[in-house]
Amino acid sequence: MKNSSSESPLHVAALLGHVDFAKVILSRKPELAREVDSSRRFSPLHVVSQKGYVEMVKVLIQVDPEMSRVRDIEGRNPLHLAAMNGRIEVLEELIRARPLAAYANTIWGESILHSCVKHNQLEALKLVVEIMDDPNSLSAKDEYGMTVLHLAVADKQIETINFLVMNTRVEVNALNTNGYTPLDILAQSRRDMKDLDIVDSLRSAGAFKAIEMQSSVPGIGPIRTKFVPSVTQLGHNIKPLHWQKTKKEEDWLTRKRDSLMVVASLIATKAFQAGLNPPGSLWQDQSPTAGSQANNNTAISKPPHSAGTSILAYNDLSNYSQYLAYNTASFISSLSIILLLITGLPFKRRFFIWVLIVIVWVAITTMALTYRVLIIVFTPREDERTVTRVIEFAVKVWCGVMGLLLVGHTIRVAANLFKTFEILVGKKRGPTLSFNAHDLNKLAA
Repeated sequence: MKNSSSESPLHVAALLGHVDFAKVILSRKPELAREVDSSRRFSPLHVVSQKGYVEMVKVLIQVDPEMSRVRDIEGRNPLHLAAMNGRIEVLEELIRARPLAAYANTIWGESILHSCVKHNQLEALKLVVEIMDDPNSLSAKDEYGMTVLHLAVADKQIETINFLVMNTRVEVNALNTNGYTPLDILAQSRRDMKDLDIVDSLRSAGAFKAIEMQSSVPGIGPIRTKFVPSVTQLGHNIKPLHWQKTKKEEDWLTRKRDSLMVVASLIATKAFQAGLNPPGSLWQDQSPTAGSQANNNTAISKPPHSAGTSILAYNDLSNYSQYLAYNTASFISSLSIILLLITGLPFKRRFFIWVLIVIVWVAITTMALTYRVLIIVFTPREDERTVTRVIEFAVKVWCGVMGLLLVGHTIRVAANLFKTFEILVGKKRGPTLSFNAHDLNKLAA
C-alpha cells in the first residue's frame, strides 16, 4: 500500500532509518525496493543515500544492486544524492556495488564530480576521483560546457582548485560553450581576496586565458589542448612553471593593509596629542603688557604672551618651528594612509601597497625627528652639546637605515614594473611558439 504521496512503507522506513522494519518488509515484499514515488521519482535507495544511512544502504543493495543506477526526475541516481550531501561511506558502498553508476549524468549533463563541486563537497570529490581514476571524467562538461574546474573557479573554492590542479590530470585550459577557460571565468567574476591565490594555482598548472592560447603557426589554428610550454617555447613571456605547491600562503596584501591601518592610526593619535600639548606646555595667564610694547616708558626685552599660546614658541622659536613641522608631517602622512585605505580604492597590487609603506616611512621618520627636537628642548643648556651629539648620531643612523630600505624596495618595484612591461609588450606581439616536426605532425593529427 502507498500513501497520498505514492510512498510505500519502505520509503517511510528509509526516511526514518528503521533498518529492522525495512528488513521485515523486504523479506515479505522485496519488489518494494524498486518502487519510486510520484513527486520526485525517488526510490528508497535515493532516500537513504541522501540521508546517509549506511546500514540501510547495504540492506537495499543486497536486495537489488541495480537500483544504484535508477534516476529520479532530474536524472540523478543515488550516487549523485550521496555526493551532493557529502555521504562518504554511502558513496563507497554504492560505487562498490555498481561502479558504472558513477559515470551517469543528470538531465543537465552533470556528472557526480559536478555535483560534488557544485555543493562544495571536497572529501566526496576526492573519494570519487580516487575510485574512478579516469582523466576523462575530470574533463567531462555539462550542457554549458563547464568542467569541474570551471565550477570550482566560478565558486572560488580555493581548496578544491588546488586539489584538482595538483593531484589530478584535469584539463586546465578547457573551453566552455562561450569559449572561456577557467582563468577567463575568474577574470569575469567579482573581485575577491582569493583571486591572487587562485591565479597562482592555475598559472602554476599551465593555465591560460583563451586569448593567450591562439597559435601563430599557420595551418594549425587555435591550440585548445592542454600542454605545458617551456621557457624556450614561450620566450620570456611566461615564467617557469612549478607543479608542486606548498601550503597556501596567507594573503599578503590583506595582512599589509591591516598592519598599515593600525600603525597609521597610532601615529595619527600620538601626533594629534603632541600638537595639542607642545613641550613646555602652554601659557596659563595673560601677560599684563600683552598688546603693547612698553610699560611706563620702560622697554620690554621680550614680546608679551597670551594665555593658551606655546611657551616653547615664546622662548625658542627655532626649535618650536622644527617641532611643529616634523609633527605636522607625521600627522598628515598618517591621515593620508587612513584616508586612502578607507575610501575603497582597489589597493590590491603590490605597487600601491609599496606606496602606502613609503608614506608610513615618512610618518615614522618625521616622528623620530620630532623626538629629537623634544630631547634637545628638555635637556639643560649645560648638557645640550653632549646630548645633541648623541641624538644627531641616532637620527642619522635611523635615516640611513630608512634610506637603504627605500632604495632596496624602489629597485625591486622598478624591476617588477619592468618585467610587467615586458610581459605586456610580449602579449601584444603574441606568443612565439617553436615546434619541431614531431610536434607539428601531432598537432595536425
